[in-house]
Amino acid sequence: MNLKNTLGLLVLALCSLTSFAQRKTYWDQKVDYTMDIDVNEKTFQYDGKMNLKYSNNSGQELSKVYFHLYFNAFQPGSMMDERLKTIPDPDARMVTNVGTKEQPVRQSRISALSPDQIGFQKIKSVKYNGADVTFKEDGTILEVTLPTAIKDGSTVEFDLTWQAQVPEQIRRSGRNSKEGVAFSMTQWYPKMAQFDEFGWHLDEYIGREFIAPFGNFDVTIHINKDYVIGSSGKLQNPAEVKGYVKNAKIKTKNNKASWHYKAENIHDFAWAADPKFEVDSAKTKLGTTIYTIYLPTDQEVKDNWKTALGLATEFFDFTSENFGAYPWKTYSIVQGGDGGMEYGTATLITGGRNLKGLVGVIFHEAAHSWYQQLFGVNETVDEWMDEGFTSYIEELAYTELFEKPKARALNPIGSAYNSYYRLAKSGKEEPMSLLADYYNTNFAYSIEAYSKGGVLAEQMGYIIGKQNLQKTFLNFYDIWKFKHPTPNDFKRVAEETSGINLKWYFNLFINTTRTIDYAIANVSENSIEIQNKSNLAMPIDLLVEYEDGSKELFYIPLREMRGEKPAEQYDIYQGVKRTVLTDWFWTKPTYSVPVTKKVKKAWIDPTQRLADINYDDNAYGL
Repeated sequence: MNLKNTLGLLVLALCSLTSFAQRKTYWDQKVDYTMDIDVNEKTFQYDGKMNLKYSNNSGQELSKVYFHLYFNAFQPGSMMDERLKTIPDPDARMVTNVGTKEQPVRQSRISALSPDQIGFQKIKSVKYNGADVTFKEDGTILEVTLPTAIKDGSTVEFDLTWQAQVPEQIRRSGRNSKEGVAFSMTQWYPKMAQFDEFGWHLDEYIGREFIAPFGNFDVTIHINKDYVIGSSGKLQNPAEVKGYVKNAKIKTKNNKASWHYKAENIHDFAWAADPKFEVDSAKTKLGTTIYTIYLPTDQEVKDNWKTALGLATEFFDFTSENFGAYPWKTYSIVQGGDGGMEYGTATLITGGRNLKGLVGVIFHEAAHSWYQQLFGVNETVDEWMDEGFTSYIEELAYTELFEKPKARALNPIGSAYNSYYRLAKSGKEEPMSLLADYYNTNFAYSIEAYSKGGVLAEQMGYIIGKQNLQKTFLNFYDIWKFKHPTPNDFKRVAEETSGINLKWYFNLFINTTRTIDYAIANVSENSIEIQNKSNLAMPIDLLVEYEDGSKELFYIPLREMRGEKPAEQYDIYQGVKRTVLTDWFWTKPTYSVPVTKKVKKAWIDPTQRLADINYDDNAYGL
């Protein structure tokens, strides 16, 4: 390529980037953790020391800072404990049935913890730029009052010492999981709270998820030499510890090995440890090392984990191609916890699963490396963007890599649509913009976050076009990786990519419980009448088959879109004439489609991506 062409392409690339610029007002705080942890495996306690460099880029001075102390939730009388007593459908993992099967009486497992079983993080000291400062623990929040404010543009240092006790395994973190993992160390250190344009995020920990600033981690863990660790980050001394290098010469002091990890540009750090862990690894085509750290309880389990490791490498290549390159050098899939949960460059999952279940949970948690680890989505506020987009990626990858069907479904996440329909008709749906902690039921939260969030993405492809949806995800990656985007930021990228206005869609589908319900009301010699029976208007694809065997696809844009979806390449549309009609508007409940030939069949949205809660009246002649 000659210099002239190269310069021309460079200018074009720069113009493209500026057309998708992030918000000018965007800023983010930064944290760098250096931690030294000394574990007593007999008492399930540890002593921690931490140096934290905190950079203030907010444009204002800060006179206080806050940390999360998640282990404190696992104490009788905590907000998490009380929530389990009052929510009508508590998480089954967190309660015990002290009644009968026919008449269950659910008791919070936290309420029954004894002093040596609870979790705690007791802060011993806090220093600010070398000087002792005042602090106060309030539930799972540590409030630190500063003698002098942190000025905008400055970086300060905090030094913390603390003692912690690992709780019985009840939710995510804990000791002695049901599968026999000794330590599941998640939400285990004093974690700097997020401060952004919305203020401090100081949610009490009652079982949902998180937001935190990006930063670097340098973590050293001293633990009995017989233990093997699976962790976030890259292990710096594999030849000095057990499990990663053949014939390793384990260095010990007081019968403990020291595990040294580093990680860059992540916003959470997790690890698990057990003497029986086995380690395996493989590389993706793009060079990422994927580790599996698990309990090899029998040959079937070992075979499943071996197969899952190969599929995991394929997953990272698939997702990197379709949603943006995975930017870190490692990813660890670690057995631990109580189900599956994502952390920086790692996940903890339960491992005694059949192959289908194991691959499914790995794909889901690994997809969180994009939403929410690469894009620091606020899971306490926009849980649907985190879990929904993750579930969307999981389903696409699972179909492509595991099921490998001969014929692909027109709607790749049909099961998510069915779950959403069940919720929409249940009377328990709440607006998807509700804070994650505040749903009245776990039933509503789960389907809103995982299923309806995925529906929002796939249905957006119906609105702007499948190809534009794919471009939106990649453009979003280019602009927002290693930042904390909001749903509006995603909407703006989609609008810029497609040229279609989406204000109406995001507002109504996220902030209300309105539903979509269209019908073919009447078919005559010269028209097809479509009716909007609901209060959420959408563009319409209407496929018509005439008596002479010919077909025609009528596309009716919605006026609020101020644009049109391009023609889509679905097999069902191949060789079909596409006719774009005058736009429809939400204030008019009916629309008449003109036809010049006798109609044999007609159906609304043959690709089944429109989340219509009643498909029974969407077709004629079928």
